[in-house]
Amino acid sequence: MLFSELKCKSVINLKDCKCLGKVGDLEFDECSGQICKLIIPGGNKLCSFFGGEPEFVIPYKNIKKIGPDIIIVDICY
Repeated sequence: MLFSELKCKSVINLKDCKCLGKVGDLEFDECSGQICKLIIPGGNKLCSFFGGEPEFVIPYKNIKKIGPDIIIVDICY
């Protein structure tokens, strides 16, 4: 799967069925090449300073399923 395909998918939290947004970036291990974390950007940075949408950093172990249209994660926030 290409990163361009991955970042078009919506990320849904299994705990509350809330859409967290779309993948903005990845963190990966340089040695193994494996994905470590998905980064889901919040809203406008200025808005997040005043209590807007937070940025979500989701460890790979919390990704439950990557489907054709969505990514299901299991996180508490």
